[in-house]
Amino acid sequence: MTALVVYESMFGATRDVAESVVAGLVGAGVDARAVEVGVADERLGDDVTLLVVGGPTHAFGMSRAHSRNDARKQAHGGTVVSERIGVREWLADLDLAGRPVPVAAFCTRVFRPRLPGSAARAIGKELSRHGGRLVAPPQDFGVDGNKGPLEGQLDAARAWGATLAASSGPVPA
Repeated sequence: MTALVVYESMFGATRDVAESVVAGLVGAGVDARAVEVGVADERLGDDVTLLVVGGPTHAFGMSRAHSRNDARKQAHGGTVVSERIGVREWLADLDLAGRPVPVAAFCTRVFRPRLPGSAARAIGKELSRHGGRLVAPPQDFGVDGNKGPLEGQLDAARAWGATLAASSGPVPA
């Protein structure tokens, strides 16, 4: 099994969650790697048997160009992790090559103060629309304020990655 974890991140929290999901997958015996959305190929390689996609929650859902610009204004030195595109744009061009690939979605979202919305649900719907087979409910990981910290969430992400390894199973031919 080979897993690809594609992530969008502004301040680094979502990247950290993605890397923890990869650690959980690898710990469960899966060959896995995390790739920032701006350099991820929209056509899924034949070797990928699990696709996990995550991003930050902006304005109740997936980021848009204007919400990423707002994040840039808040970032130290105006630099964010995902400079080029967001998950929304990447998903619009996603090509699963006609395979019913197992997929999973996650997001980071502000838990304190408690804000509504979840990019994970929107990502999961979009992955399903492209023919992906959801193997787990969309998962939210909490951030304290816009920039973190991620108290206890990286351990939860690692455990979720291990769960994904067990639940995704082999891909039908």
